[in-house]
Amino acid sequence: MNLTGTLIIGAIDVIGTEGSLRALDPDTGHEIDPPFSLGGIAEVDRAARLADEAFESYSQTTPSLRAAFLERIAANLDALRSELALRASMETGLPAASLELEALKTATQLRQFAQVVRSGDFQRVAIDPAQPERLPRPRMDHRMHKVALGPVAIFGASNFPILYSVVGGDTASALAAGCPVILKAHNAHPGASELEARAVRDAVCESGFHEGVFSLLRGAGNEIGEALVTHPLVKAVTFTGSQGGGMALFRAAQSREEPIPVFAEMTSVNPTFLLPGAVAGRGAEIGAGFIERMLVNVGQACLKPAIAIAVDGQGLAGLREAMTKMVVATEARTMLTPGIFRAYSAGLTRMRDHGARRIAEGKAPTGQWHGQACLFETSGSTFLTQPALSEEVFGPSALLVVVASVDEMVRVARSLRGQLTATIHLDNSDSPTASRLIPILERRTGRLIANAFSHPQEVSHAAIHTGPFPATTDSRFTSVGMTSIDRFLRPVCYQGFPEALLPEALRADNPLKLTRLVDGESACPDSP
Repeated sequence: MNLTGTLIIGAIDVIGTEGSLRALDPDTGHEIDPPFSLGGIAEVDRAARLADEAFESYSQTTPSLRAAFLERIAANLDALRSELALRASMETGLPAASLELEALKTATQLRQFAQVVRSGDFQRVAIDPAQPERLPRPRMDHRMHKVALGPVAIFGASNFPILYSVVGGDTASALAAGCPVILKAHNAHPGASELEARAVRDAVCESGFHEGVFSLLRGAGNEIGEALVTHPLVKAVTFTGSQGGGMALFRAAQSREEPIPVFAEMTSVNPTFLLPGAVAGRGAEIGAGFIERMLVNVGQACLKPAIAIAVDGQGLAGLREAMTKMVVATEARTMLTPGIFRAYSAGLTRMRDHGARRIAEGKAPTGQWHGQACLFETSGSTFLTQPALSEEVFGPSALLVVVASVDEMVRVARSLRGQLTATIHLDNSDSPTASRLIPILERRTGRLIANAFSHPQEVSHAAIHTGPFPATTDSRFTSVGMTSIDRFLRPVCYQGFPEALLPEALRADNPLKLTRLVDGESACPDSP
């Protein structure tokens, strides 16, 4: 597929009004053709108006039509998987083989959402039939289901250029809910973004839907993002990135005449609590596993286990030795962008300046933006008095916090802010300590893990990728997993309506064959 460098606004390729950029090969530092057009406020308005025009028809599509649309996107993505992986590898420095796997996971996720749409369970249908004889007053018929919010602005992420970018989980769940999508592509991988966007647009055309169901924009600076968030036709926003970027969008959305939700996933150190029995029995194994998962994607993953907390005692030396050995053997690798590399370097300096001691470092960098693996260590008492040590360092580094006792470990747990995950490694003898930690960590995370690591994350019905602030701006909703569709839905109740005017999901004959809550009892559909 030839790259044009244009914006994709509905069915039309558009040359933006705000100049252009070229992708950067972070391995070589060279720019890559072609130039990519940049848009501004005018292009945002055009895309938003198209999305609003599309909303009424697209949100009313039947489950079977919408599910087939998601499957078409998946098939189109499969067809360009190798080409997409090669282009994304050029723009990010990530291995093409891992990016092919990322594309495969993205297509699988689209097909999972197609199943969710076909089942119809996401509508959460509830029916309370009329009770005309009820005392002290009759009850009218009430019927509720969930409907789409409206056009959604989605900001593509930098660190997973396929799985959390143009056709990633945010786009898949928004389209599954019935919301048109305006995608603000990340400038770090514009070529990969265009390839993905064309796969979506082709599926829109093949499905016979309104062209405004999907658009892709690109822009320099903050203007285009602010224009998207503040446009009156946009009804929700998703973002994955820094806390500063997420909070800027959040504040802009709340300052609108009509405030809208911003589902921002921002920062997390995914603390890993290593309990004494587990460390004594398998400290070296845990230490090696921790570093192996920390190094995935050169440490550029929101689920990277970044802080390990262990009690000084039996097995600690083996844990530390295993962690050190793996870090020392690690080759420095290209980071995603020069900006991420500079932020990583600043993070390493911050760790040192606030009392963390560097106990191991990987092989020396040979490239301009190579991230060198680092392992720091500090005491529990220092960690508790230096809040900067609990801040995320996005890149291949980790901090080992050695606490003097279980009580100090509990104090460390209480000091933490909101996280995407929290992990406990334990043996049977550690159950009393784990019982103390669990209620503390429940208040600080969306996912608790035992005897594994925070990365990777399953994409499933039970998967949760959220947490209290500053991990996210709304811990009631997940951005990964099948229930992420709930972000883009709102309930509507129909009271006393004639049967012919009810949505299909609420009609007495249940034409969509949904499982529904009828007068408080679950009612399965009749067999065909």
